[in-house]
Amino acid sequence: MTDAKRKIRASLREQRRQLSLREQQKAGKHLATQLCRQPFFRHARRIAFYLANDGELDPSFALDLAAAAGKETYLPVLDPLGGKTLKFARWQPGDKLVANRFGIAEPSLQTATFAAPWTLDVVCMPLVAFDDSGNRLGMGGGFYDRTFTSCYHGRRKRPLLVGLAHHFQQQNNLPADPWDVAIHAVATDLGVIVFSGSAQ
Repeated sequence: MTDAKRKIRASLREQRRQLSLREQQKAGKHLATQLCRQPFFRHARRIAFYLANDGELDPSFALDLAAAAGKETYLPVLDPLGGKTLKFARWQPGDKLVANRFGIAEPSLQTATFAAPWTLDVVCMPLVAFDDSGNRLGMGGGFYDRTFTSCYHGRRKRPLLVGLAHHFQQQNNLPADPWDVAIHAVATDLGVIVFSGSAQ
């Protein structure tokens, strides 16, 4: 991890943790409004979300709306063998959640039904920072990068990767490494940015 990435990550994580519960809920509702207006969201059949942690923009309102609209909704599950990749488990309101090794809630491995990453239509992913070129700075574990790096070979163009972030997490010219997987769009509490016509 470069010093530049480390400094950006520390600053923005602290900034988003300073948001009050009321501010977080307001931002999450605005995010849901922004997402529901997007054709890529309306037309998607299978959408993956995440459960907010560490001040991340909360997609739970959008998740509930997607489930109510009859879409298949999924949540990430850590590789149970300790690898740094993600599985995506089908989730519906009321399904059991358990804490993973980082203390973050996820669907139970014992009862979950999984979908391969490339069969999802849209994946809403958390991030710490983004820029106007589609570069994404995550928490540093590389879980999303490792999971999706092989999804775009040949004619395969799925899933659409949509970063979710508070508007203040936008930066200029983020440092990027060759293994970083770029996002196709970013949805914030203030609007949606689509990169290079990716989200049609």
